[in-house]
Amino acid sequence: MPGLLDIHTHLDLEVELAPGLPECVRHGTTTVVVGNCSLGTAFGAQRSNGDDPILDCFTRVENIPKSVLRKVVDRIDWDSTGAYLEHLDKLPLGPNIVPLLPHSMLRIEVMGTEAAVTRQPTADELQRMKILLQDAMRQGYAGFSTDAIPFHYLANDPHRDKRIPAQHATRAELKSLLEVVREHDRVWQCTPDVADRVGTFLRFFLTSGRLHGKPLKTTALTAIDLTHERSTWKLFPLIAGLMNSRLLNGRFNFQVLATPFRMYAEGAICPIFEEFESSRQLMACDIEDAANRRKIMDSREFGELFVREWHDRSAVSTFNRDLDALNVERCPVTDWEGETLGSIYRRLLQFQLGHTSAARSEAEATALAAFPRPIEREGRFLLHLVRSYDRALRWWFIIGNDRPEILRKLLFHEHLLPGFNDSGAHLINLAFFDGNLLTLQIAARESEELVARAVKRLTSEPAEFFGVDAGRLDVGSQADVVLIDPKALLAYDSDANRQTVYRDIFEHDQLVNRSDGVVRAVYLAGRQVWDGTDFTPA
Repeated sequence: MPGLLDIHTHLDLEVELAPGLPECVRHGTTTVVVGNCSLGTAFGAQRSNGDDPILDCFTRVENIPKSVLRKVVDRIDWDSTGAYLEHLDKLPLGPNIVPLLPHSMLRIEVMGTEAAVTRQPTADELQRMKILLQDAMRQGYAGFSTDAIPFHYLANDPHRDKRIPAQHATRAELKSLLEVVREHDRVWQCTPDVADRVGTFLRFFLTSGRLHGKPLKTTALTAIDLTHERSTWKLFPLIAGLMNSRLLNGRFNFQVLATPFRMYAEGAICPIFEEFESSRQLMACDIEDAANRRKIMDSREFGELFVREWHDRSAVSTFNRDLDALNVERCPVTDWEGETLGSIYRRLLQFQLGHTSAARSEAEATALAAFPRPIEREGRFLLHLVRSYDRALRWWFIIGNDRPEILRKLLFHEHLLPGFNDSGAHLINLAFFDGNLLTLQIAARESEELVARAVKRLTSEPAEFFGVDAGRLDVGSQADVVLIDPKALLAYDSDANRQTVYRDIFEHDQLVNRSDGVVRAVYLAGRQVWDGTDFTPA
């Protein structure tokens, strides 16, 4: 089959350290889209007057330690969109790189970090942004990325309480910039403001050719079947269908992840903790800064706010706060490994009532005895866990896509597009490098006809949408070819093959997938780079 496309990655950083992008290639990916969510390196390091924008923007939004980011930024030697493309041409790349121009970095380039998060651009500054965007489109960038997810915050002082620059743009600024993208028939990649669903819905109308003279190719995150909102998934096909209707004449799709959205946390180090005002303080600490996190959690005011927010079910949330949905993977109390937090909590309640036999071991009895008395609320129980164990407690939960029949509908709906894997982000929290293989697996369990459809949806369809020459096995096309063993694909268990590895390029752990044996060969530009078990010298 043609090489697979990963349509949503944050590999802008890793490609500088490991241009072969091996964690993608081993799963049959031969083309990746970078510069998503308004973040990227198209303008270089952008360091100025003590500002370090890449560290500022990427650290919390993509949960990448500053030590890793510095390794990249310190070697950046370009300072313009054109020079970035020239730089990529010089790298010994594995997959094809498809860059988007990132809105947050564009604002910083024109306004500086301080102004980009404290005021609106002047008329001259907005015009300068349009000129730079126009230049990038002419140079060959595939489109423009923006961001509106309300818990994407900066990581450096003095702006840790500010959201990333793209989120400070007005609708007028966005509309003005997108006219440039529309003119060049390029892609707008956007994310929703889950706290303002009506406003998000209205922004999607910018795709309309009926309203704006010409359709704007728009791809949005993300169609998902949420575990705590069981009807929400139905909205995504309806909204996309409306945008693409003859009435509005848009070119719109939601991206889809092809697997249960499993997220890992180490103590309070987890993207979902940006959603709460209390735990946002913890996320503002550097990942290695356990002492400051402990100091914050020792505050009575923090504890009261955390517990209150945890139990406020009226607040916007992207995950299920049921303790029975939260699972321990690793903990100093080994009795808890493989259990839900709910089962531990119930034993704690029994223990505090005097039933000491509820403890499974002496170690658990010691751990249960250390909890404050009485533990009346689940939020206080969780607070004690993350305060006591910090990153030594590793736990996980599923945000959505846990119902196979609904996931299949999303993956194969005509107005939705699979291939969103978020590769390269959230080093210790997510691993969906094998997401495209899982779409093929779902199809293979049903019929060869659906496999054919899945291949098209993972190759030529996204290639056509992003305007790139990839995803085909035509004579004369670049020979990006993948060979997949169908029996091995059917037997593949993604959960059993997810593991944490230490990567020398980062000098840090990363959560990855291992589908070895499923993908028997990967060819990039006619050269074999993967043989089913290892990478070739090429």
